[in-house]
Amino acid sequence: MDTFGFVNVDKPSGMTSSAVVNRVKWLTGLPCGHMGTLDPLAGGVLPVGVGNATRLFEYFLNKQKEYVAEFTFGVTSDTLDSTGELIPGGAVPAAEEIAAVLPRFVGKLSQIPPRYSAKNINGRRGYDLARAGVDFELPPKEVTVYSFELLGPAEKADAFRFRIRCGGGTYIRSLARDVAEALGTKAVMSALRRTQSGCFEIGNAIAFEALNEDTIARAILPTERVLPFETLVLPAGGDRIFHGVPVRTDAPDGSYKIYRGQEFYGIAEVKAGRARIGTKLC
Repeated sequence: MDTFGFVNVDKPSGMTSSAVVNRVKWLTGLPCGHMGTLDPLAGGVLPVGVGNATRLFEYFLNKQKEYVAEFTFGVTSDTLDSTGELIPGGAVPAAEEIAAVLPRFVGKLSQIPPRYSAKNINGRRGYDLARAGVDFELPPKEVTVYSFELLGPAEKADAFRFRIRCGGGTYIRSLARDVAEALGTKAVMSALRRTQSGCFEIGNAIAFEALNEDTIARAILPTERVLPFETLVLPAGGDRIFHGVPVRTDAPDGSYKIYRGQEFYGIAEVKAGRARIGTKLC
């Protein structure tokens, strides 16, 4: 298969993100990578870049994400989710109490990531250090939460469901911890489903179980369809840009899709009235 693009996979809970990438890689025979890992507990939207599309991940860093999460109150764990050793602690708040504190967690927040995370600490992953019993602290980081909505009680007792829209790098497990602390209790994330990651939505995702040799070609979304950029129209003589020569343009500063004839060529960057190739794909 000689192509590149993105596969919007609906990852099942209980599977690693790497297992999804390996499946797509095996079916396409091309290098692949995912945008924004999902913990094994979590399911939902996992965009997988195929071939040269993996060069474009940086252009999706500022995308918004949406999750439907379940928090179980009155319990805590070292991992901040239900996969860790559960320790009872604290009361279960009423729905009205939970809803009252959620506005505190909308906007720019200073958030401490979970110790069991992929954060890099002096060359080692946080989860490796935590499993080895190493005592360490993670510095807080700024994240953005755009909306935080209580959906209501979950099916099991002591648990509630939430819809959260946030920026990249936000840990939903940390939100469970912090919301519970604001209520004077404890909580863990007990379920999570990502329903959107930028332009990739759960309604257009292909189930992991449906990925096979017959479906993979149709599942690959052409890169030009998912990039959130306008097309750069080159002036007369603008073909020089394909030979490394910047060309003048009236386009505003920013990133643009660029075509060579009818072929999608890659990404052009415009700055101060000059355009140059930023990322070549063909």
